[in-house]
Amino acid sequence: MTLTAVRPETLQRTPTSRRYLVCPPRYFAVQYTINPWMHPEVPTDTDRACRQWQVLVATYRRLGHQVDVIEPLPDLPDMVFAANAAVTVAGRAYGAKFRFPQRAAEAPAYQARLTELGFTVIPPTYVNEGEGDFLVVGRRFILAGHGFRTDHRAHREAENVLGLPVISLELVDPRYYHLDTAIAVLDETTIAYYPPALSRPSRAILAELFPDAIVADDADAEVFGLNAVSDGYHVVLPVQAHRLARQLAARGFQPVSVDVSEFRKAGGGPKCCTLELRA
Repeated sequence: MTLTAVRPETLQRTPTSRRYLVCPPRYFAVQYTINPWMHPEVPTDTDRACRQWQVLVATYRRLGHQVDVIEPLPDLPDMVFAANAAVTVAGRAYGAKFRFPQRAAEAPAYQARLTELGFTVIPPTYVNEGEGDFLVVGRRFILAGHGFRTDHRAHREAENVLGLPVISLELVDPRYYHLDTAIAVLDETTIAYYPPALSRPSRAILAELFPDAIVADDADAEVFGLNAVSDGYHVVLPVQAHRLARQLAARGFQPVSVDVSEFRKAGGGPKCCTLELRA
């Protein structure tokens, strides 16, 4: 299949109603180190995380989106990061298989909840961390990351399960260990991304597919500005990503800033907390 770029300036930004699955951070804490952002010696404030999460969920509802909830389980402090649990397309869910044992028990819990919500869940053969590394670009294709958390072989498996072409991209900076920390899909024709997080061949692929991509700087990448959630017009992103918000507005998007700084201590942001459910 030949994939061609579409120039976004010819299109109008239009929001579409989305459905999300989220998990309250009732047991959120940084208790171990599985990415460069996690430092157990730095205190976390679970109550503050809960307040920030409530604002995030209220923001989604205010923007007209449906929000479903999965109940958190004790001893799974990262379960709040719902995006890592699966990737969904057309009522099918390709489940996660976590790289680290600390998160392994999240996978069956999310698969059970997705089944309750009416999705056909396909358990994976290979290690993958859901929408952390699989970014669905409308009905066109899926951008898929590898290098730190997701086995490259999972890309072909996801393609077979979900029925969309999968384009493999290599992550090279351990700070941006999931693709959703380095790329934000804004609509079917537009992304924002941080080039240094990706290998040179991967940057070339993105330049071909998205010649008008928004390029984030170091400062915005470091506050997880690209870990954003877009409905095609509104882009929910960390309040600290100042330049990226201005770039989004200049390109016709509406930035919606939220403070999720407590989750950054575990290497997460708005997108990490949000699994999109595509029926």
